[in-house]
Amino acid sequence: MAALAPSAKGTLRFGEHRTWYRVTGRLDCGRPPVVVLHGGPGSTHDYLLALTALAEAGWPVVHYDQLGNGGSSHLPDRGADFWTVQLFQDELDNLLRGLGITEQYVLFGQSWGGMLAASHAARRPKGLRGLVIANSPASMPLWLEEMAVLRAQLPEQVQQTLLRHEAAGTTDSDEYFQAMRVFYDRHVCRILPWPADYTASFMEIYNDPTVYFTMNGPTEFHVIGSLKDFSVIDLCERIEVPTLLISGRHDEATPATVQPYADLIGDVRWEIFEQSSHVPHLEEPEKFTAVLVEYLKGLS
Repeated sequence: MAALAPSAKGTLRFGEHRTWYRVTGRLDCGRPPVVVLHGGPGSTHDYLLALTALAEAGWPVVHYDQLGNGGSSHLPDRGADFWTVQLFQDELDNLLRGLGITEQYVLFGQSWGGMLAASHAARRPKGLRGLVIANSPASMPLWLEEMAVLRAQLPEQVQQTLLRHEAAGTTDSDEYFQAMRVFYDRHVCRILPWPADYTASFMEIYNDPTVYFTMNGPTEFHVIGSLKDFSVIDLCERIEVPTLLISGRHDEATPATVQPYADLIGDVRWEIFEQSSHVPHLEEPEKFTAVLVEYLKGLS
């Protein structure tokens, strides 16, 4: 297909639905595009727009909204049997084909997107040149164990408020939201007030929480959805491309949740951002871009 102009936007047909995408830079520049897989599941691309800095350094960047949120088709009436890991794997495959980049690309997966990217990489697609797994657990059971550790460090009153509303099923209350923010401000985004890009994705989730509530649950640390037993640990040994791991020192994706990637992927390097939590691309943007550019240069 013809090369897309810088900052081109559009949608691709995905079965009966549509996937929204944005391309920054030119896909015909000779370098592999960096395809950005956002978190959630059920978030949007907005909070990862800072990765467009890679296009300024010479690597085209593809953002997209996974099905169910943002500019892609919203399907609020679909149940848990529809929202599966396989669905999002198929959507990614469809995106790569639709943009004509299956022969050469790099995946950047953040949080849930890192698990999705690892699942894709484990299939050893011939066009995959590199993999970045950012702020992502290798296992949801491990994640839940570490959430208990982090929650125990919150003020006692905050812990009791969270537990009371979770037991009562009133996690949509303002009191629960305020208690939740204490955790988020420590372990998800430490910039106050939250950056506009991050706030945009946060609000998109709550404008249509179908995917997030179904697969994850009401919050990052109260995971009761269909993903609660999901793991990519058994897939890690199959990943052959050069892999960069990223996490923050204060990240909700604690070292214990990331360690299986470091132990099992053959060609791997782990960069910890000392001043960051879950979004180092926002919390330490200059260092983040420098680390990514260095990694991308190493692929050529």
